Amino acid sequence: MARLGRSTWALGERQVAVIAASTVAGSLESQGPLSDAFDVRLSDDRAGEDSWERAEQVMFHRAAELACEKASVKPEALDLVVGADLNAQLTSFYMGLRHLARPMLGVYSACASICEALAVAGLAVATGFADKVLAGTSSHTSTAERQFRYPTEYGVQRPPSAQRTVTGAGAAILGRGRGKWQITHATIGEIADFGVRSPWEMGAAMAPAACDTIRQHLADTGRSLNDYDLVVTGDLGRVGLDILRHLLVEEGVAPASLVSVRVSDCGAMIYAEDQPEVFSGGSGAACSTLVTFGHLFREMERGRVNRLLLCATGALLSQVSAQQGETIPSISHAIAFERGD
Repeated sequence: MARLGRSTWALGERQVAVIAASTVAGSLESQGPLSDAFDVRLSDDRAGEDSWERAEQVMFHRAAELACEKASVKPEALDLVVGADLNAQLTSFYMGLRHLARPMLGVYSACASICEALAVAGLAVATGFADKVLAGTSSHTSTAERQFRYPTEYGVQRPPSAQRTVTGAGAAILGRGRGKWQITHATIGEIADFGVRSPWEMGAAMAPAACDTIRQHLADTGRSLNDYDLVVTGDLGRVGLDILRHLLVEEGVAPASLVSVRVSDCGAMIYAEDQPEVFSGGSGAACSTLVTFGHLFREMERGRVNRLLLCATGALLSQVSAQQGETIPSISHAIAFERGD
């Protein structure tokens, strides 16, 4: 492996493999256009539990167990577990996966956390410090609303630019060598802050970070947008996706004709536009995880996508920073996947 340019780790063409991946989707996500791509489709977002937080822990637990089962890897064979959620102190990750009793690293880049988790997991495998690593994330619309916005019972009116936090969890098992999907590069993002303060404008806040990371990845690797069948961001929604496409053209990354067909967003894909209360689309730590581990990996298996760049995006606000009138800094990390054997 090697470092390329300013921000990119080249992990090797056939060094780090995604052996198996799993997805557990909430009820609204299970009714969306990507429903068939999810392993577990819940009809009850409480998952039989007495709180939203315990429900999210159960989803993460199920995703981890299913990933191990699909990879034929026993939990005790995992050298490392890396993951994240949106709850304070990463309680869904730590409490949901405490049964694994393995070395654990909780990471946090808000909704960009799956790419951070995959980067750390891939680095551990590529350097030989781990043979098998589980990486995953979870989020839940009701736990996120309880923390970041208003009580769900309040029923506050939302503008069309708002997004819905995706309910679900996903996990992947990484190992050394060849697999269905290879991780070849990880580009670590920088903070971008364009002065957005409204928590209803997450897409606008995160789009500049996604643009910066895509541009840096291409510069570091010497690639162009033409080298990828699809470049997909994590959580911009339809409003943020439009802004990102405009920025990429404005920055000279690629012409509009290419950007419009090669650049998409998981948040714009996971829900149908006519589904209730999805507004501009999806967000949340599970958004890009569900779409990538479910739908996009299946597209790669079918040969429709051979090289994929996932640029998950995260808005780094908190209850305190929002109430103090701070702007919303954002970050985006990128993971390059290639179709494996």
